[in-house]
Amino acid sequence: MSKLLAGRKCLVTGGGTGIGAGIARCLARAGAAVAVVGRRREPLTRTVATIRSLRQPAFAFAADVTDAKAIGAVVKKAAKALGGLDVVVNNAGIGGPNGCGVAGPDRWDEIVRTNLDGVFFTTRAALPHLGDGGRIVSISSVLGRFGVPGYTAYCASKHGVIGFTKALALELAPRRITVNTICPGWVDTEMAKAGIQLMADGMGVAFAKAKAGAMAAVPLGRMLEPEEIGELVVWLCSKAARGMTGQAISHCGGQVMW
Repeated sequence: MSKLLAGRKCLVTGGGTGIGAGIARCLARAGAAVAVVGRRREPLTRTVATIRSLRQPAFAFAADVTDAKAIGAVVKKAAKALGGLDVVVNNAGIGGPNGCGVAGPDRWDEIVRTNLDGVFFTTRAALPHLGDGGRIVSISSVLGRFGVPGYTAYCASKHGVIGFTKALALELAPRRITVNTICPGWVDTEMAKAGIQLMADGMGVAFAKAKAGAMAAVPLGRMLEPEEIGELVVWLCSKAARGMTGQAISHCGGQVMW
């Protein structure tokens, strides 16, 4: 990957594992300095070590995006460490079963507060540090495009990220800050594996059979890798994408085609 983002200063939430770690690595390979934020310091430290091995600046900050005060303080620290912000990637999120008739209000609050409120808290904290012409990329899901039984709160939160993106793009257009969201399908992460295992348990079949069934609904027939999401983030943050804003981009092997 060429140095499309040389000198850019990026913040990634949920940057210790899965898609977030893949995004952070791709940003670094593109020449950016990266600050990763997450609840657990150990995986953040691993991501930072990988980025520093690429000879790029990297910093780790532990905070929960559901805590507005904590994430506000950490965003300020990250901006100071980086010397400002050019890119904010709202990736932190959680999943798991959350059907309306099964999960209680506490489960609803946990998912919506992480997946949607966390995007708002982080973005709001970052705006004073984000330069004109900056980029905001949030990670939604193909479940922000359609519904799945048993995932009421998750679907609602990911639909909400798309709505947030469209409105914020208009709010920030005068500052030439672009705001977009990516809607991944199946990505090879621990969260995805846990989801497939739940499917397998519910159907009473082996993991491999449940995975084969899930991949049958993907035209390309496979899971994406975290770096494939990261490479799209890099492009959205590059000069080539300076005219794209307010968009929800499905990156899912053809699972969604609109």
